[in-house]
Amino acid sequence: MLFQDQVCIVTGATSGIGRAVAEELASKGAVLVLVGRDQAKGDALAMALAERGARALFFAADLTDPHAPRGIVQATLESFGRIDVLVNNAGMLINGSALECTDEQWDQVLDLNVSAAFRLSREVLPSMLKQASGSIVNVASDWALMGAKGATAYCVSKAALTQLTRCMALDYATQGVRVNAVCPSDTDTPMLDLAYEGDDREWKVQALAASIPMGRVAHVGEVAKAVAFVASSDASFMTGALVPVDGGTSAQ
Repeated sequence: MLFQDQVCIVTGATSGIGRAVAEELASKGAVLVLVGRDQAKGDALAMALAERGARALFFAADLTDPHAPRGIVQATLESFGRIDVLVNNAGMLINGSALECTDEQWDQVLDLNVSAAFRLSREVLPSMLKQASGSIVNVASDWALMGAKGATAYCVSKAALTQLTRCMALDYATQGVRVNAVCPSDTDTPMLDLAYEGDDREWKVQALAASIPMGRVAHVGEVAKAVAFVASSDASFMTGALVPVDGGTSAQ
């Protein structure tokens, strides 16, 4: 299996894309460190993965706390002795144009979507560099690759995350550490409920699907498979890549 005994940290692991990524990596032999804020959901997921034969532990953390990454990495190294993969998936969406976005909302979105990924990446890098191998995958968005209306802070944060991806990829390209980003479009997750707030969910999905060339939103498993691929040795010559998983949206 591609990730046999490899230790993989996945943030935002208790729902949506993060949960699907955790399940996909576990199915390929990975040892999982699951990160999220909800202890009950995290413990339940770790138990479900263990019942399928995977090794997994949950670490409850608020990633906007600058001290959280050190605790996550220390717990991982104490439990498993190494870190092979980091998937920076935790994120949030707050709708609003520049005039509608408050300073507090701007700071919230940038802190979780960019700064938290930067801090956790910085914390895992010494271990990866010491073993001369490692893979960091940032879950960005197709809105990182193009403009969009009504979500200024989110779009800027995801664009910054892709630039962080490219810069780290270049910094460590000769030292065995690869850094890539997966850029999904609208995906059937709880975050989708934030689109067109107040409208019927089925109508939302249909409205979003109408703007996607393939005519539908993504399934979480499709995004998870892309994340697993770029994290794996099958993508050994990929670093600094921004991989759209968007049904053709960014090709328009």
